[in-house]
Amino acid sequence: MATLVLDNGAYTAKIGYNHEKVSVIPNCQFRSKTSRLKTFTANQLDEIKDPSGLFYILPFQKGYLVNWDVQRKVWDHLFGKEMFKVEFADTSIVITEPYFNFTSIQESMNEILFEEYQFQSALRINAGSLSAHHYFHMNPSQLCCLVVDSGFSFTHIAPYCRSRKMNEGISRINVGGKLLTNHLKEIISYRQLHVMDETHVINQVKEDVCYVSQEFYKDMEIAQLKGEENTVMRDYVLPDFSSIKKGFCKPREEMVFTGKYKTGEQILRLANERFAVPEMLFHPSDIGIQEMGIPEAIVHSIQSMPEGDLNFVLKENATLLSHNPDYDEMVVTREDYEENGHFICEEKFDI
Repeated sequence: MATLVLDNGAYTAKIGYNHEKVSVIPNCQFRSKTSRLKTFTANQLDEIKDPSGLFYILPFQKGYLVNWDVQRKVWDHLFGKEMFKVEFADTSIVITEPYFNFTSIQESMNEILFEEYQFQSALRINAGSLSAHHYFHMNPSQLCCLVVDSGFSFTHIAPYCRSRKMNEGISRINVGGKLLTNHLKEIISYRQLHVMDETHVINQVKEDVCYVSQEFYKDMEIAQLKGEENTVMRDYVLPDFSSIKKGFCKPREEMVFTGKYKTGEQILRLANERFAVPEMLFHPSDIGIQEMGIPEAIVHSIQSMPEGDLNFVLKENATLLSHNPDYDEMVVTREDYEENGHFICEEKFDI
């Protein structure tokens, strides 16, 4: 039986069969300002000639799946002939869900996976649990680990001990990729040009040029220098969706430090924004969010751990479980679901 892994994130979905190439696609629908009557789904974004001023239709709100109509359309696209051509009669699915997901959302997901799509078995699991499982598998002598899972809507710090997550030690920070992108839009709009409607473009800018500074104050001093001495500064070429389809960062040797570019390209000059925006993950109070940052959240979670070795796992993507000898005991089959309903799902998925 084939195993399909779906990391169903609030901004992107990562999907693929076990040990095959993973596809990363937007987990949403779009409307463009040039084609307002047509709705584009997932990777159909590439078909939009001018993706400036995109209108997003998201299945997730504040980190939880609430718009099932949109999610169904995205899944229909993923599972259908356009992408993975899933044979549901011979396929098991591993799908991720947020920590402390609502029971009503879990029940709806069970019904859709088993009754509408007819998957043969399913495993709902936190993405951080997959990373922790992989870590313990690769390091069998380790007793505990701590997973830092930073997503679209929020960041979780989750301790695991003997392969089990410790719910009482999980901390959530309401800072994620969405907030970082929105803050970068505000900074650029105030300092250079109005980009408040350009979420898609500025999100790409963030992913291309932003980084977490290892020496924040030193980088801040460098960012205040003029000309070539400012090694932090980068020039980002914005797309015009005609000759330039996707923005890019100019190579350092091609940057013009005095005067203007003669190429006619629209340029964003970024200096301290590159590291000041990601710093919000560590100091949310810098922009008025009165919550602890990642360091304080880690300390809070460590205090709930038993004595012994502690290791950190930074969650980047889902790890496959299908070849684990315990996999068959972890999943819920369609026969289990039809016989026992949601009760068996909650009993098995509590891992």
